Amino acid sequence: MLSSGAGMTTVGSANEAPEIPDNVGDWLRGGSLFQRNLILNLGLFAAGVWLARNLSDIDLMAPQPGV
Repeated sequence: MLSSGAGMTTVGSANEAPEIPDNVGDWLRGGSLFQRNLILNLGLFAAGVWLARNLSDIDLMAPQPGV
């Protein structure tokens, strides 16, 4: 076990800020396929949940007013 840490290497230091892309489009195009698919799937899932929650109380078989 190294007590001084002389033989250890790190990828980045704790004081470095992560690189922030200019916009989301650059981040999506520059990211890995896994990141793009994850973002897309989470977005589609969130949209589906929103639709299911907001359209579930509509009774499509009820008589429409004025018809």
